[in-house]
Amino acid sequence: MSIKRTRALTWLACAGLLVMMIGAPGGAEAKELSDRSVKVLMQYAWAILPNKFTAPTGKVIKVDKSKKKENMVPIDKARQVVKVARLSAHAQICNLAEAQTLNFRTLMRSESRAKKWTEQQMLYIQQLHLFTVLWLTGNVKLVDRGGDKDVVVNENAGGGSENTCTEAEKTKVSKSIAAYVCRTDPKSVEGCS
Repeated sequence: MSIKRTRALTWLACAGLLVMMIGAPGGAEAKELSDRSVKVLMQYAWAILPNKFTAPTGKVIKVDKSKKKENMVPIDKARQVVKVARLSAHAQICNLAEAQTLNFRTLMRSESRAKKWTEQQMLYIQQLHLFTVLWLTGNVKLVDRGGDKDVVVNENAGGGSENTCTEAEKTKVSKSIAAYVCRTDPKSVEGCS
């Protein structure tokens, strides 16, 4: 078997494992992601990270893609980002747009307040969250390009609309996001004690 074919099969196996590890809304919080699953997500997030990004404020952030290690975040932080993104994806699947937005904004506010990350790393955190949500909602696909897998946004995906979410799952996702927000940024919403 060729090296390219082996690499492609390895990526496909990791992708399948990743989907199983991330799970459905009902059991998402109970499963811990393996280092391998997190690293796969980190690599794909790096693949979609732009070289240059213009923030809504007009500020331009340039990313030197040759300095991968400096512009990514450690695996433990990436795992936390993926956990938050998993909740965001479940909120999207359950049509809980406000909860999804609150969840993402809480993550970004918390990481910004930590004053630990460069602008490029903050952009990477955002992209890791985005890729994880896109992956779980079926809005990205992997395209084989000469044995390597490229990440492509799937324009024809339904945005998770074909997924079903029971009332019990909606409640669980809402409560999980509320708990995360209250634990991370209790002053941002009412009802946190």
